[in-house]
Order: sequence, then C-alpha cells, then structure tokens
Amino acid sequence: MDLRQLEYVVAVVDHGGFTRAADALLVAQPSLSQGVRTLEAELGVPLFHRLGRRVELTSAGEALLEPARRMLRDAATARAAVAEVAGVAAGRLDIAALPTLAVDPLAPLVGAFRSAHPGVAVHVTEPEEGGAVGDMVRSGRVELGLTDLSSPGGAAGDDLVAEPLLEQDVFAVCPPGTKVPRGRLPVGRLEDMPLVATPPGTSTRRLVDAALASAGIEARVAVEISHREAILPLVLAGAGTSFLPEPLAEEAARRGAVVARLDPPLARTIGLVHRNAPLSPAARAFADLARERLTS
Repeated sequence: MDLRQLEYVVAVVDHGGFTRAADALLVAQPSLSQGVRTLEAELGVPLFHRLGRRVELTSAGEALLEPARRMLRDAATARAAVAEVAGVAAGRLDIAALPTLAVDPLAPLVGAFRSAHPGVAVHVTEPEEGGAVGDMVRSGRVELGLTDLSSPGGAAGDDLVAEPLLEQDVFAVCPPGTKVPRGRLPVGRLEDMPLVATPPGTSTRRLVDAALASAGIEARVAVEISHREAILPLVLAGAGTSFLPEPLAEEAARRGAVVARLDPPLARTIGLVHRNAPLSPAARAFADLARERLTS
C-alpha cells in the first residue's frame, strides 16, 4: 500500500472532492484519480461512491480513513526524526485546542515555540468539545491536543497519553453593576440569574452544568451562542452572566464586567494528549516547552 495513494484518499475526504484535493496537493487531477483507482484495485473494493460532482466514502473507505491518517502521521514523524539528525529545522506541527485555550495558554506557547523553531509551521484546529480533541489526536488528524482533561472524553482511551499541565480556575463574569459581596458568588445564587452560555456539550458548558447539578439547580440560559467572541460583549450589554477561564476573566474585568469566584470554586485540569506512539521532534519540543512553562 503506497503512502502517496493514502495521501490522495485522505485529501479527497478533507477537501471534499478529487479536483480540490489535487489542487491542494499540487498534482494533476487525473494522476490523483488514477492513484485512488489503483489502490481500490489493490484492495479489491471501491473506496468512494462517485455521485456526479460529489463523492462519499464507502464503508470500506470509512474503515481505511483513520488507519490511513495514522500511517501518514507516523511516516511524517519518521521523516522529521531523520531531518532532525541531519540538522534540518523545518516541518509542520498540527495541534488541536479547545477555543477557550487558544488565547491562553496556547498562544504564548506557540509564540515561544516559533521563536525557538522558526522553520516549523504550526497549524491549530479548534474543535468545540474536549472529546473531539482526543478524537482528532487518535485519528492522526493532529499530533498534539490541548484540552480539558477533567471533561468527559477529554483523554479517554488506552491509546492516548494524557499529561496534566495546570489547574485553571473558571470564574463567573457578570454584567456591570452586579452586586457580588466580597467577590464570591455562591453557585446556588445562579438559579435566579440569567446566563449567557455556549451550547450543551461544549467544554465550559459541561463544567457549569455539572456544578449547577451538584447544587440541585438547573441553568436558566437566557442567551445560547456558539460564537465565543460575542460572550463578553453580551455580558457587558447586560444580557446575563457567563463563565470564563481565569485569563479571559481578567480581561473581562478590565473591560468593566464584575468577575467573581464561584463558591464552591470551579476549576478544570488542562493538559496535553497525544497518541501512545513516538512523537515527531517538533511535537516533542513543543511538549517540553509546555511542561517548562506551565508546570514550573
């Protein structure tokens, strides 16, 4: 089974068609199509349903996709290891991170990493759910994941290695003028407060729902929104109270929101996940940097 053929299959899936896949890989479309047909002949099964201009994976294609991603990821790791011995500081590092972690701690880590390794391009994907981060690492779509290890599915499975890095507090962020004695907000008081929240299943929403359930109350969601950048403007406009990790809560306070520590406190464990397999030199260097910066 040729790695180039597997790359063609994965590209067709990721880019939604043969022509777009060929454009992305900088190969002629007939060459890519022939490569896929040759692989199908070798396997004895079709990998795609050709539906006019649209293609869909067959059940055999679905079965092949994840192993193909892992094989391509492992091959890239091997090439990078050889390049490291040869003194070549180049390549690509793929990371998945929850959106609430992309600003902090990921952005400073990526900045420091790029300063130390300017030849390595970093590509960041932001799935909404902690479980999705683990799934992307497991499938080989990315090499490293930065996620909430305390959320359901955050690092599930013996095939993943999870390394805790820091505990991150989550604060209530209230509209200007909200009265919060001594800067502490009992969780029970949230029963009477309209909330601005992300959809069910997202990392912070799961954390908050669990805290409310432990107090025997249900969230009174006034505004549910997926666009995270709109949460703080909604809070500042008086739409309701929301919940942000400490670095974002500090920025909210500077912009006029009333920030309070919940009682009992709300916290999450942030860490790296990767497959139980050798890391590429770039991923290994990034993991070392994260340990140095976040666990010291």
